[in-house]
Amino acid sequence: MLAGRWLAARDAGAAPTGDENGTVGIAIAVIVGVVLLALLYFVMRSKPQLPELPEDRDEAGGRAAPKKDKLPAAREAAGEKAEAAGRAGDKPRGEGKAGERAARKPEADEEGKGPAKVQRTVLGLGAPAEPKKEAPSVEVAPTPASGRRPAEVEEAESEVSIEEAPAPPSTPRPPPAPARKRERDVAGLRKGLAKVRQSTGLFGRLKALFVGKREIDPALVEQMEEVLLTSDVGVKTSALLIGDLRERLEKNEFRDPDRVWGALRERATEVVRSGEGGIRHHGRPTVVLMVGVNGSGKTTTIGKLATKLTAQGRKVMLVAGDTFRAAAVDQLKIWGERVGCEVFAGKDGADPAAVAFDAVSHAVKSGADVVLVDTAGRLHTKSNLMDELKKVARTVTKALPGAPHETLLVVDGTNGQNALQQAAMFKEALPLSGIVLTKLDGTAKGGVVLAIAAEHDLAVRYIGVGERPEDLRDFDAEEFVEAMLGQGDDAAAAA
Repeated sequence: MLAGRWLAARDAGAAPTGDENGTVGIAIAVIVGVVLLALLYFVMRSKPQLPELPEDRDEAGGRAAPKKDKLPAAREAAGEKAEAAGRAGDKPRGEGKAGERAARKPEADEEGKGPAKVQRTVLGLGAPAEPKKEAPSVEVAPTPASGRRPAEVEEAESEVSIEEAPAPPSTPRPPPAPARKRERDVAGLRKGLAKVRQSTGLFGRLKALFVGKREIDPALVEQMEEVLLTSDVGVKTSALLIGDLRERLEKNEFRDPDRVWGALRERATEVVRSGEGGIRHHGRPTVVLMVGVNGSGKTTTIGKLATKLTAQGRKVMLVAGDTFRAAAVDQLKIWGERVGCEVFAGKDGADPAAVAFDAVSHAVKSGADVVLVDTAGRLHTKSNLMDELKKVARTVTKALPGAPHETLLVVDGTNGQNALQQAAMFKEALPLSGIVLTKLDGTAKGGVVLAIAAEHDLAVRYIGVGERPEDLRDFDAEEFVEAMLGQGDDAAAAA
């Protein structure tokens, strides 16, 4: 409106007044300021993205420390000065341009490189100069726009990632502490040998010979020998026990029945004391091969033995080597779950020797303490089956030199004299190291223990007198003889 009045006055030939000239100047200054702000806005909108500046490493050679970016501060200063020039429209035009030029003036870098040239690119005053090249660094190399890292960077990073701190050596599992010697439990063993101590058993029949006698009758020795022969003691073992008694009776060394009874117990203890009970540990792993005829109780004995060894802190592995009887594998797996030990089983109908070889090799790697190998029951009269058992033993030796460390024959205590024949045949085929007598709680004779120990010079390692795992007992000669032939009652034995 003011400009229109000024033009109308000029056309009319009237000279404009001083107030009108000042007003026009202010209007022109405002218009120029708005135009400059618009130009600055478009320049700021169209500025290119700044590349990331290379980083310098610190003097100690450690991780690179990024440089201080002074460009954002320069941009803010330029923008603030331009806005101030726009708001102060009444200032001279030259002063506003001088402020804009001051805002555009690049700040000198403290090292005289990089940022000054990049500032010129931002304000459109020239092409950006190439940044100064630095030593290659895997950690701070920029990633190209394609998203792929340079090959040399990836190679360098891969080399760094491979050089990891070595893992500390695994500490080998310490060997289990030696098991404490079991305290004797004569009263408990007598419960398992209850049939032997009945009137019709070995102890009951021998005791009846001494009832009511105050003097020793020479015929007493003959009567004792008859009882022993009919109690599965055997001819050889009976002669061994009675021969010494007969000589001492002839010399009148015995004057009362108690001394005769005591001498019989001492001699029986000497006969069965061919070795202590339990298995011998021969390092890690100790391989125990369990053999025997059908129905002798091998698989059940293995399960009970695994329970005892696991309770002692030993790592036990069961091997289902009886691949011909499907129920044997399932039975062993049930024992493994119950006890909490590993069960190694092959396919149905697999070669028992191959299963035993793989199992022992696996036990060596896994660090098992004891390996209990089950085998198929076989008649001792079948030579081909006995040859197959020899093959299993040879294969185990190939898997671990020196194995099997123990070969235990499991014998049913109720078989009587047939148990002696089994022990003889298996001893010819394999180097037996001990005997396990099972089911002694089911027989009234019990003399087979004396017969096997005396005639075959085999150590009785375990005896089974019940169904529970704790009923598989380490054989103790004195405890066994006292439980079978001791005259004291159960209460006295328990005390």
